[in-house]
Amino acid sequence: MKSNSSRKISSIILLAFLFFSCSSDLDFDQVKDLKLEPVLVANLAYFDIPANQLIDDGGTNVAFDTRSFDVFKESFFTNRLMKAEFNFEIENNIDRSFVVNLLLMNDADEILETISYTVPSYQGTTNIIKYPTEVFENERLNLLKQTTKIGFVVIIAAGPPLNNESLGNLKLRSSATAYLVIE
Repeated sequence: MKSNSSRKISSIILLAFLFFSCSSDLDFDQVKDLKLEPVLVANLAYFDIPANQLIDDGGTNVAFDTRSFDVFKESFFTNRLMKAEFNFEIENNIDRSFVVNLLLMNDADEILETISYTVPSYQGTTNIIKYPTEVFENERLNLLKQTTKIGFVVIIAAGPPLNNESLGNLKLRSSATAYLVIE
């Protein structure tokens, strides 16, 4: 019986402390001052073209391909993007030099911007070139936000003919870094 009454007294005292405990008013207006600045990094584009798929006669030739780029269809992302950076790396172990053009295109297939990369021919040593970062801010960022397709034009410079038995590859690796502001 004593334990039952001591439990009741302990419960009453505990409840009394809960009713008289300290508390302060919560200020939910602080949420209005919240500013998040996430940074997203993602793969942008990649290709690996074997030399035997670049059959030519030794003159200047062009290979072309486009890919859908629907990143900016979501207004949440588009409205909050403040800056973007593209990084490109090209590896060439084919005995030919190239020019790789990256085309940023809109829905009407109009070219908004062309970014060109000169790729020297393979000379028997590692031939990986890291190009300067392409930064998109202000007007250049506005052009990027209109992009719905990315095109690649590979221009093969004059040199020894390539055929079904040609060795080597032309590889492009790239990434995009997006800087967002969420308020």
